[in-house]
Amino acid sequence: MMTDPIADMLTRIRNAVRIERPTVTLPVSKVKCGLAEVLKREGYIWDWHEVQSEDSPQKQLHIDLKYGPNGERVIRHIKRVSKPGCRVYARAATLKPVLNGLGISVISTSRGVISDREARQRKLGGEVLCELW
Repeated sequence: MMTDPIADMLTRIRNAVRIERPTVTLPVSKVKCGLAEVLKREGYIWDWHEVQSEDSPQKQLHIDLKYGPNGERVIRHIKRVSKPGCRVYARAATLKPVLNGLGISVISTSRGVISDREARQRKLGGEVLCELW
């Protein structure tokens, strides 16, 4: 059993980007799908989809990573903010732009997983899952 599946997802993405792997496969969950959807909407990945593998009974989340035209990394930094031992919550008014607007924070709200830009726009607060740029 894994204690922090979101940190595992971020670590798998971070490791795959470092070795310039085109895809990442990991176990699926609703929060991971929401996080992948935010990354797709913000332009950090190409696409994601759920795949049923013949090896395991559980579905897998398949993420297609995005790189620049010359192979440069789109995701340069990815960091878990709220951890199981120390949860971090923020109101919409206290959400600051990451790297002066060049990066994003991913927030888990009562309306689903959204980026910090959307959270400020909708005036929603929640748990700050991660930051990336």
